[in-house]
Amino acid sequence: QVQLVESGGGLVQPGGSLRLSCAASGFTFEYYAMGWFRQAPGKEREGVSCISHSNDSTYYPDDVKGRFTISRDNAKSTVYLQMSSLKPEDTAVYYCAAGPPACPLVPTAAWYDYWGQGTQVTVSS
Repeated sequence: QVQLVESGGGLVQPGGSLRLSCAASGFTFEYYAMGWFRQAPGKEREGVSCISHSNDSTYYPDDVKGRFTISRDNAKSTVYLQMSSLKPEDTAVYYCAAGPPACPLVPTAAWYDYWGQGTQVTVSS
């Protein structure tokens, strides 16, 4: 069956870095765009990145652009999110997701087909 398993979350100080990983199985990974979302308590789930199936386009919202970098390794069926210059407002549960091959202009949660269970990222001193 389809599985997306996130790892790499944890506690980090403001200004620090973390790299999240998401290992996929149960579907043809290279045919799917991959995205990362986050959800903070009391807030809606928001997209923080997307990478197309062929690795030729990416999407970032303005509040993470220049700080977050998404990448993928199709041979390992794994997508990564490198996060740097982290801020307390980046605290959330981070989810990876798989969707149609190309990233839309503004990825929404409804666009994606498969979801992981999430990993907690806490930015605090």
